[in-house]
Amino acid sequence: MSGAILRLDDVHTDIAQYHILHGISMNVPEGGVHVLLGRNGAGKTTTLRTVMGLWRARKGAVVFRHHDITAMPTPDIARLGIAYVPENMGIFGGLTVEENMRLASTSGRFDDDRLGRVFALFPAMEKFWTKQAFALSGGQKQMLAISRAIIERRELILIDEPTKGLAPAIIRNMITAFREIAEETTILLVEQNFLFARSLGRGVAVIDDGRIVHSGGMAELAGDEALQTRLLSLSLAEHQ
Repeated sequence: MSGAILRLDDVHTDIAQYHILHGISMNVPEGGVHVLLGRNGAGKTTTLRTVMGLWRARKGAVVFRHHDITAMPTPDIARLGIAYVPENMGIFGGLTVEENMRLASTSGRFDDDRLGRVFALFPAMEKFWTKQAFALSGGQKQMLAISRAIIERRELILIDEPTKGLAPAIIRNMITAFREIAEETTILLVEQNFLFARSLGRGVAVIDDGRIVHSGGMAELAGDEALQTRLLSLSLAEHQ
């Protein structure tokens, strides 16, 4: 495994009067899927939003490759090759699938090979190309959100809770798609579905009360029920 594509060093983030991240330090190795786990309210989403510049770190540094992006505006961070798929998906319901995809392209145009790759991963996007996004099912909306993130090649994709509320069949399709996407880019995934996370994750970090309390390989965590219970109060075995 090569070096870190993303590094957080002693990152503190406040939201209004609340101190949410209490000195987050973590490395995301380049390549594959790396998972950030934690209980609700632990600081997972805040970590992703801090990386993306949507919330500002009060202290510490966020480094993407050799770029210190801590104080960069979000559009500049995106131009470096980082995409973000938020928990609410971030799509525009009144626009068609095509229009949503064009907004995600820096030029507003599509590379035919790239678009073909998106359609191969998510055939529903081609089927509903001219349909308004609000009329899509929950699974199709999530496919659109991820399609927007990969319509151009990215170096790093931050994805927050992509399986939330999705049917098991859709989740299985997502596992296949994520494996293919991870062959060309690094994914930092926040996820509550442990089976999904375990199926994809190469490395894992666990956050609790705004601090990283564990980091290592996913295989180590998946194979140690006592560690799962201590860190997450929940065994991965319960989700098999």
